[in-house]
Amino acid sequence: MSHSSVVGFNVIDIGATTLGLQMNFILMKKIFLLLALVISTSIYAQEIGDDQLGSWHMYFGTNKISDKVSIHTEGQLRYYEQAENFNQLLLRTGINYHINPDAIVTGGYGYISTDGTFEEPLDEVNAIEHRIFEQLILKNQVGQFKFEHRYRLEQRFIRRGDKGDANYSKSNEHRARYRLQVTLPLTDIFFINVYDEIFLNLQDNVYGQNRLYAALGINVTENLSVQAGYLKNHFPTANFDRLQIGVFYNPDLRGIFKKN
Repeated sequence: MSHSSVVGFNVIDIGATTLGLQMNFILMKKIFLLLALVISTSIYAQEIGDDQLGSWHMYFGTNKISDKVSIHTEGQLRYYEQAENFNQLLLRTGINYHINPDAIVTGGYGYISTDGTFEEPLDEVNAIEHRIFEQLILKNQVGQFKFEHRYRLEQRFIRRGDKGDANYSKSNEHRARYRLQVTLPLTDIFFINVYDEIFLNLQDNVYGQNRLYAALGINVTENLSVQAGYLKNHFPTANFDRLQIGVFYNPDLRGIFKKN
């Protein structure tokens, strides 16, 4: 074999070895990036509790004080996990004006305290929100299906952290909400309730969140019912799964407020 042939084979071998090393490097780089993505996603999910099944415990009341007016009362405790690891306290009240049995307008106020982190970092910043809202509910029925359309505007005054903290901030935000709810009676006692609600910000990114809910309800008395269901809460960067238990109590207080 000539000297030139040997040199040629050596060049080919060196080229093949170099190409192999480059391909191995590219493959290792891709594997490293994939592992980094998986690890960062896992850490992020753990930090926000996206991988946990949480629970919401709720009370709603429509307290009738006259033929046209009622008082809305509401309290909710929301948890990242099952009745533990506090996420949010929501207290809301308002005055309902019943235009007719199928149309209600409401103006009210809400107080919301939020722990925004699943874990408890040392530099944790919680939020306090004072919320004003205006609402219109329209109802109709098609066969056995009872439809409810809820339109709501919210003015949100949010404080994050405490004065003097490095992460202290205040903001005023506005959003619109629309909820379509459908109720199907199964018997005089049992019913199914489902709804979908979309939240639209009136500043910055328009899409805020979406809630899809389905539950089985029980009419305990004429004025008292209980619902147990599941909520899928979708945000632009996260999805939360929540079990819900709700108590609905709508007493007629006209006898107490009736003028003598």
